[in-house]
Amino acid sequence: MSPHAVMSSHTGAYPGHSPHIVIAGGGIAGLTAALALHAAGFERITVVEAAAAVRPVGAGLNLMPNAVRELDALGLLDALEAGALRTRELRYYHRSGGLISREPRGLGAGYRWPQLSVHRGHLQQVLAGAVRTRLGSAALVTGVKVTGVEPLPDGRPRLRLEHREGPVRGRASLEPDVLVGADGIRSAVRAALNPAEGGPPWNGMLVWRGVSRMPARAVGSFMLIAGDDRQKAVVYPMGRPTGPGREVLVNWALARPADTPAAAGEERLRGDWNRAVPVETFLPYYEGWEFDGVSVPAVLRAADTAHEYPMVDRDPLDRWTHGRTTLIGDAAHAMYPIGSNGATQSIVDARALAHALARHPDDPAEGLAAYERERRPAMTALQHANRRLGPEVVIDLAHARAPHGFTDIHQVIPAEELAAIAGRYAVTGAFDPATVNQGSPYDAAVPTA
Repeated sequence: MSPHAVMSSHTGAYPGHSPHIVIAGGGIAGLTAALALHAAGFERITVVEAAAAVRPVGAGLNLMPNAVRELDALGLLDALEAGALRTRELRYYHRSGGLISREPRGLGAGYRWPQLSVHRGHLQQVLAGAVRTRLGSAALVTGVKVTGVEPLPDGRPRLRLEHREGPVRGRASLEPDVLVGADGIRSAVRAALNPAEGGPPWNGMLVWRGVSRMPARAVGSFMLIAGDDRQKAVVYPMGRPTGPGREVLVNWALARPADTPAAAGEERLRGDWNRAVPVETFLPYYEGWEFDGVSVPAVLRAADTAHEYPMVDRDPLDRWTHGRTTLIGDAAHAMYPIGSNGATQSIVDARALAHALARHPDDPAEGLAAYERERRPAMTALQHANRRLGPEVVIDLAHARAPHGFTDIHQVIPAEELAAIAGRYAVTGAFDPATVNQGSPYDAAVPTA
């Protein structure tokens, strides 16, 4: 199906149990939703993506075992692991070099599924490939974006769509049976449902992200998060060693307050969401940061490019669902990049949505409402937890109690307190071993094709 065909199509009340479901956004949330809906028995699914093509871009991310469980249920684990690394250990450090804690992850922590470090581009390509194979190439339409949504009297949405091909721009409307807003933190669907909300609020912090290629021996086999109460660094390998030099891809992310006042910085960043900057812009802030043989400056110097972002999230909504329209992923609950929960929770959203719609085949509005009843309270709690720094609060505690460093962390933060912080956060995100190991509550069948 061409973009023009998508924009000119029309559907009324759906016959039988075959609603036309449109997903706005071809990122991780939207592509997973398409696959989950297909696995649950839905056949008429269209993903519209504003970008001209789904390309392997971005940096790295971590997928927690609850998300890996859902991808495994969709038959994607082998393809995903072919370009990922099982995360076996997470270490927190104070910027002085002192080790705060080390935690086994994934299978080593007793989960039935691994935790995976993976390049976002690889994950997105696996998802997009599966969508085209299972649903057909016409199910994923690029170069088309949702620019507006309005409800019809029967609860269905009317979408305004825009397509651009070179200098030619086309506009049309579409009336699907169900609309899923998976179009990210700057979601057009969310904006249409909440016209007075405005843009994502900025907390005055900047985030720099990038990918480096390093000798495996230089980056260790663990994920590290280090810093103090002002700035932090996250570094981890996300693939197996390759080539004669046994090099690995290394993901890194840094955060510290902007040097400019928040108001001025917010104005500058508003139109510059993903700005390429030289590594030298921020490298001086991290000179001397080395943790058990992993040199943060060395990792940064090995990067080809770096990008700067404002650290933003979204205020929790009182409502995600309006009639037959709902939100998933960052469009619903964008949160600070803490605790590896962005992509993780988007994947769980997608499976929960498909499950809820399948359980209410004659009433999609009630299916969407059931999805929201399950997911929104939990994600609101997680958004608030991330604003309190989630599990990374142990770094701030260590700095507050021993700003110049320590020799024994348990004299600064008792082991019981460290364990309680990690445990509370895992329960909040429903990725504690006891919950995850019960198996997926979203029992859609795995497709055979």
